[in-house]
Amino acid sequence: MEHESRPASCLVPFEKGTKLCSICRLVPEAPGLRRCARVVAESAPMRALMLRAAPIAASDAPVIIRGESGTGKEVLARALHANSPRRAKPFLAVNVAALPGELLESELFGHTKGAFTGAGAPKRGLFEAAEGGTLLLDEIAEMPRPLQAKLLRALQDGEIRRVGDTRPFSVDVRILCATNQDLRTCVAERRFREDLFYRLRVFTLVLPPLRERKEDIPALAQMFLEQEGHATGRFTPRARAALEGSRWPGNVRELANAVKHGAVLAGNGDVDVAHLPEEVTSPELPASSPTPLRPLAEVEREHVIRVLEACGGRQIDAARVLGIGRTTLWRKIRDFGIEVDE
Repeated sequence: MEHESRPASCLVPFEKGTKLCSICRLVPEAPGLRRCARVVAESAPMRALMLRAAPIAASDAPVIIRGESGTGKEVLARALHANSPRRAKPFLAVNVAALPGELLESELFGHTKGAFTGAGAPKRGLFEAAEGGTLLLDEIAEMPRPLQAKLLRALQDGEIRRVGDTRPFSVDVRILCATNQDLRTCVAERRFREDLFYRLRVFTLVLPPLRERKEDIPALAQMFLEQEGHATGRFTPRARAALEGSRWPGNVRELANAVKHGAVLAGNGDVDVAHLPEEVTSPELPASSPTPLRPLAEVEREHVIRVLEACGGRQIDAARVLGIGRTTLWRKIRDFGIEVDE
């Protein structure tokens, strides 16, 4: 995780030459992705999220990863796998919404020869292929209800059965789920099984949208520019200001595409504001009343409270996220009149 602007100072050696972040103690790489292969967490919301994710990564329990489209849910899932005891085993992902129900069942559980028209040979499903590793079910809210029952059975019993077969067999797979929807609402609307929801919701990690983690934009943009193999690997100050000032409704995915756009048009020169997409350089501002100006102390107090809540009231973790000492945080809590559990 790129928690600091000077990565060398916040990373310590891990196994085989990799590095551990000194804040959340996780390996920053998310192996297997061509793009966004590192989790960037220089903002307070992302630091708090990764501190919460650290102990969860070592668990075998299911995790629901929720966030707007483009926030990097699969990247986080891969980071959880990379920091788990299963990291030497496969990580597989399937987009639940991309396949019709009958094909999705075969994709997940496999099928026998002749199980349906076109099944000319037996096939292993993703549960078998991910044996000992991790399976990410992306857009889990879109899974058809009949398949939800079969997934619940697999989670409860640790057994699956290929389509067309009568013999179940055991599998050892950790399940991670990603969604941009509130599964509680899906349960209330009877689109998602309540029993499956509670089976999956052992842990929930919510990725903040990019507009709420502005401090991460420079590091993310630089990472994407390096991945493009750009000649100079630099942005002009005007381009950086434009990137940091955009609202990014498409989140990290939109930022990655904007950097690619700029890298191509810049050629062998630094990426300037003229090379960026028009929606970045001339954004349409939403119609709204102007934000009232407030004293700095009021804004700081709200931010300290938000970080304390995100860290579960643990002042040591909150101080680490805020980048201040424990004594300094204690003084702010006292001066701001913030009530905390002793």
